[in-house]
Amino acid sequence: MRKKRSDKRRTSIDPRFNDVMVAKFVNNIMIQGKKNTARKIVYEAMEIVAKKTEQDPLEVFRKAIQNASPAIEVRPRRVGGATYQVPMEVREERRAALAIRWLKKFASERRDRSMASKLASELLAAANGEGGAIKRRDEMHRMADANRAFAHFRW
Repeated sequence: MRKKRSDKRRTSIDPRFNDVMVAKFVNNIMIQGKKNTARKIVYEAMEIVAKKTEQDPLEVFRKAIQNASPAIEVRPRRVGGATYQVPMEVREERRAALAIRWLKKFASERRDRSMASKLASELLAAANGEGGAIKRRDEMHRMADANRAFAHFRW
């Protein structure tokens, strides 16, 4: 018999932007528990975004997360010895988590001086509908579209 699912932990809001999503982003950027360093990187990236766009950096950040969030993904499902890639809708919480993860990954792969400038350029690219995170989302959508024939295997 399966055990009871544990309750979801709530992430506290970010002190500077008063936003839960920024706090989650900081937590994802953090390496080896160095939250202060992660905050400096994210805040500096937000300042760079504000300078380049002359817009509210929080709005650019939200747009980048929204643009990079996948609506549908494929998940493996075993049916009678065969494994099918079944397209499924992505829960809202997972959408944001995937978008954050992809933004971080593709920002770190960019060629730039500091992590803050890499992050800023990836955020700007994602907000404009381009960049690595957007390519990954499109790739995921294409895979789901290609496996639409197995949609009836949803559970």
